[in-house]
Amino acid sequence: MSSVPVAVVTGSNKGIGFAIVRALCKQFPGDVYLTSRDVGRGQAAVAQLQQEGLRPLFHQLDIDNLQSIRALRDFLKEKYGGINVLVNNAGIAFKVNDTTPFAIQAEVTLKTNFFGTKNVCTELLPLIKPYGRVVNVSSMVSCSALGRCSPELQKKFRSDTITEDELVQLMNKFVEDTKNSVHEKEGWPNTAYGVSKIGVTVLSRIQARILNEQRKGDHILLNACCPGWVRTDMAGPKAPKSPEEGAETPVYLALLPSSADAPHGQFVSEKTVKAW
Repeated sequence: MSSVPVAVVTGSNKGIGFAIVRALCKQFPGDVYLTSRDVGRGQAAVAQLQQEGLRPLFHQLDIDNLQSIRALRDFLKEKYGGINVLVNNAGIAFKVNDTTPFAIQAEVTLKTNFFGTKNVCTELLPLIKPYGRVVNVSSMVSCSALGRCSPELQKKFRSDTITEDELVQLMNKFVEDTKNSVHEKEGWPNTAYGVSKIGVTVLSRIQARILNEQRKGDHILLNACCPGWVRTDMAGPKAPKSPEEGAETPVYLALLPSSADAPHGQFVSEKTVKAW
């Protein structure tokens, strides 16, 4: 079993994830895994970084596929005995003018951004080593979407005692409400991506609370963050930030020194804790 520290970035063959891997290859004192659903694209991304003189490693990961998540889990457990840094970056978004029915957009977006991320956490968080760092890439859109929820929903999503099961029920309810064309009547905003990222931010708050209860002495720090509006295939060419600039906050959280005890369970943007 290798004693080398290990960092894993989900959805990292392009965009912000790719920039996070590049930065970690330069700054993290250990092995850095670039992961991708598509093996060919992942290996091409690794080859590109190798041409820059960096040494990322590759492992296939499709966060929509539990078998794929568990294969990565078993590999990391066997080779490294755990994980030091996990960056949950994988996510999808429909384009603004996409004509796919909203109910389908809701189901597909939440399947990956919320439920896929949750499944990765369920399988990999138990492997996080003492002084480990977990970064869940959310979005400022989660804040604006929260502001457009009904007061009742806002109260639930801001609760310090909400459980993962209750959060899952709410995410499922949103999908069902869109199918029944009652989501606005039920207090939801008209953004599937925004609701999926509310889920990621709230999930992070719950996970940090559980870590405090169950593994307080392990000094693990887990946060959600917003990379900003970044020029990627997903966000489009008009965004003000480069992928490298978008990677700055996730990388900052991934590399918090072992002496740090904060931020933890926070929503961080521009390396600054934001109110939720």
